[in-house]
Amino acid sequence: MMKILVAGIWMSATMLASGYGTTQYIAAQKRVGDANEPAFVGLDYETVKPVNVPMLFEGTLQGYVVAKLVFTADSDVLRRLPVPPHPFLVDEAFRRLYSDDTLDFTNLERYDLDAFTKHLKDRTNARIGQIVVHDVLVEEFNYFDKDDVITH
Repeated sequence: MMKILVAGIWMSATMLASGYGTTQYIAAQKRVGDANEPAFVGLDYETVKPVNVPMLFEGTLQGYVVAKLVFTADSDVLRRLPVPPHPFLVDEAFRRLYSDDTLDFTNLERYDLDAFTKHLKDRTNARIGQIVVHDVLVEEFNYFDKDDVITH
């Protein structure tokens, strides 16, 4: 009888120790990770309203460039801001697209989106006075001919 009792206690202790060891090993593997991986912890993805820019050529309306943008920002900084950065980003996008002489609206695939998004990020942060916008992403970038636009 005593041997059965000792064997039961031994098996229970062994099971508890192996379960504890396994959970510690799995937790350690999750903590290690890759140190070079970018951490997007605390970043929010914020969508802004589409930017509609009229394209004029020789004084006549040719169509509209429509850009849908998303930006990343630290969620704590966004909560503490008295004014959200969305209108500043939309304004900078409109100004850049409207005044950019290199924008060929008939051939949008040649437009330098990297320079465009970097300019938007830098100018928006400069107008706010602190680094709020970490990255600007282009969700859509289209041109619509004036004949294709239905007005009501």
